[in-house]
Amino acid sequence: MAELTENIKQLNTKLQQLLKQYNILVVQNEQQAKTIVELKETSEQQKNALDEMKQEQLILKASLDKMDESEKKQLEKKINSYIRNIDKTISLLSHKQNV
Repeated sequence: MAELTENIKQLNTKLQQLLKQYNILVVQNEQQAKTIVELKETSEQQKNALDEMKQEQLILKASLDKMDESEKKQLEKKINSYIRNIDKTISLLSHKQNV
């Protein structure tokens, strides 16, 4: 009977250790999940900043009139894309006002 009691105590001790390790892993997992979200946000912000810089570069080149044909076409595509987005926005706003 004493041996059974000792085995139960050892099992209980090991179970408590496993629960502590599990709780530590849960906390670490939450911290890593937060870090992942922060890194994704930072990456997105850097991507947006890079896109803005590329657009500024195109505008500067256009203003200096030193663009080659491929750059002119790229700028034209970008401008057309902006115009389409503006048209869609105006259309949606007009539709909402009519409703």
